[in-house]
Amino acid sequence: MNIAVRVVLGLVTASLPLGMTTAWVGRAKDRLADIEQGKTSEEPAVATAAAANEGYCTPQLKQVLRRVLLSCGLAAEGQARGCQPVDAKSVATMAGEDFNALFLPLSDRVSIIQFDKNEAELDASDLALLDETFADQRGASWFFAVARSSPEGSVEHNRELSQKRADAVMAHLRERFADPDLDKEVGLLWLGEEYAQLDESFCAWRRSGKQDECKPEHINRSAFVAWIDCRL
Repeated sequence: MNIAVRVVLGLVTASLPLGMTTAWVGRAKDRLADIEQGKTSEEPAVATAAAANEGYCTPQLKQVLRRVLLSCGLAAEGQARGCQPVDAKSVATMAGEDFNALFLPLSDRVSIIQFDKNEAELDASDLALLDETFADQRGASWFFAVARSSPEGSVEHNRELSQKRADAVMAHLRERFADPDLDKEVGLLWLGEEYAQLDESFCAWRRSGKQDECKPEHINRSAFVAWIDCRL
């Protein structure tokens, strides 16, 4: 083997570790960027004891669900339950229309509990639909309640009203169902009036309000409730 060939082989061999290191670093940077943006790697579609991964479990929906569950003390061992008021925009990190779009694939699972104007009490039709929805668990792990209010009144008042509506859902579930795991299953989020308002397209969904009362001001006096099964 002549000297020129040996020199070429030596250069190629020396460059291999550098090339591999550069590739590893590049992939690590990509993974870090994904984590910072809330992206997650695709997981195998195999059910586990904790949760399955249904088709609606997009990375964005899982990110919202994880943040809500953390605020409720559900996604970490040893934490006491207690949802705290959260800024919905910070939880979702997306536009209101995009947030609502996350739930479109769940139209056959979601129920919309409609409240009267400026009220947070559940009437007979609300209770019946809430009971039916909660009983239809289908093996899911998390019961999600997203409460809203219509734009009448002040922003602060409507945030408080949304929270009362979410709390009313939780209070009824606690009273109605002898579920020892209730405190580990239910996640609450309240949006007030300033974020993720529903439009009239949601009137076709299963809801407790009167059929002739479904303008935006009616459909947003509500709580979205559904069992969601996503592996976090």
